[in-house]
Amino acid sequence: MSHSRSMATFSNIPLTFTVRRCKPEFVAPARPTPCEQKVLSDIDDQASFRFHVPFVHFYRNEPSMEGKHPAEVIRTALAETLVLYYPFAGRLREGANGKLIVDCNGEGVLFIKADADVTLEQFGDALQPPFPCFDELLFDVPGSQGILNCPLLLIQVTQLKCGGFIFAIRLNHIICDGLGLKQFLSNVAAMARGEATHLIPPVWERHLLDARDPPRVTCTHHEYDQVEASLPLDNLVQRSFFFGPAQVSLLRRLLPLHLRRCTKFELLTAFIWRCRSLAINLQPHEEVRMLCAVNVNSKMKPPLPQGYYGNAFVFPAAITTVKNLGENPLGYALELVKQVKASSSMEYMKSVASLMVIRGKRLYFPNVIGSFFLSDLTKAGLEDVDFGWGKAVFAGIAKAVGVISLFVQARNKKGEVGTSVTICLPAPAMERFAQELDKMLKQQPIEDNKSKSNRILSAM
Repeated sequence: MSHSRSMATFSNIPLTFTVRRCKPEFVAPARPTPCEQKVLSDIDDQASFRFHVPFVHFYRNEPSMEGKHPAEVIRTALAETLVLYYPFAGRLREGANGKLIVDCNGEGVLFIKADADVTLEQFGDALQPPFPCFDELLFDVPGSQGILNCPLLLIQVTQLKCGGFIFAIRLNHIICDGLGLKQFLSNVAAMARGEATHLIPPVWERHLLDARDPPRVTCTHHEYDQVEASLPLDNLVQRSFFFGPAQVSLLRRLLPLHLRRCTKFELLTAFIWRCRSLAINLQPHEEVRMLCAVNVNSKMKPPLPQGYYGNAFVFPAAITTVKNLGENPLGYALELVKQVKASSSMEYMKSVASLMVIRGKRLYFPNVIGSFFLSDLTKAGLEDVDFGWGKAVFAGIAKAVGVISLFVQARNKKGEVGTSVTICLPAPAMERFAQELDKMLKQQPIEDNKSKSNRILSAM
């Protein structure tokens, strides 16, 4: 048992607590599983997906679960679930031409049982990423951060003194995306509740997202342009911005009437991209990019089979200049966002897969300050994962990953459900970004013709 004491500030509340962790262990499948090698798709194994993503779930006390340690319940359920989802218990290896495969050897996932002398209420009433002292809630086991020959999952379950708990997990993005993780965790949760009949059978079938034979690149892929950095991308800070119903309504009124039927995701993406581009201090003529994760499952014919849990999204890019974003109204950025989403078809996905085969491991997303990456997890349903203690108070990304921003569902101090967006920028740019947001939210709305006519008539 190891101890560590943490000091953090949650919701502007200073907080000190001690975490006691048991020695990390490997949880293997509860019964023998096939020893085989499974090939990943050409979408899965691209170089830009070779990183780990941290998630965190907060749960309240549930009186009916008194006397049960959540870590023990989840560990048992995890072992049972790995019988079906046994690739998660394997290790990534590199095959011919750098192709990644999963060696299904049953070694298991890393698991840590922990306790903390703090209550859920002490974390405040507005849980949003980034979470201070996350390293205490998910201990970085030395040697586990690699991509090859390392565990695909690291899990820590920390029981709180109020009876609630924190479930934290680090996922190797190569094995699945956010929706795939939700599917896996839903099965673990069903096992934990003793509802094995509610399982979602896993489907591997990664060949469905492979390139054609022979591979053919049929679309333009600016998301993989090699862009020269004009400013250093260092000394980064993270901060979350909450957008509730009032802010979303106000932003819609900044759009002309014909654009107001856009989705909340499209609206917030356009708004944040515009503010971010004006905040990073590039020259007016310099290009800025917006790379938006778009799930292609609904656009495939036929759709991917239910139970497929591999990466099933592409990152098409919109490109413009700082000047164009700054001098045009919000609708300009919105239309670029909508065009990018519309371009993401099955053909586009097959073209990306072909590009990976032809130029593959040398291609990366441009990791420069002028590129804005974002992914929407608000509809992933991670908060619905119920291990027997009810739905999560908060469930989603624990912090931004590099320059990738993620949208998650959260609540503010008033209890309103909205979207929390985690931004990662150099400190001076973050201050300017917050100022740009505030300035835009104070703009006068665009009047539609009907309300304008009514106002004129009432004045006569």
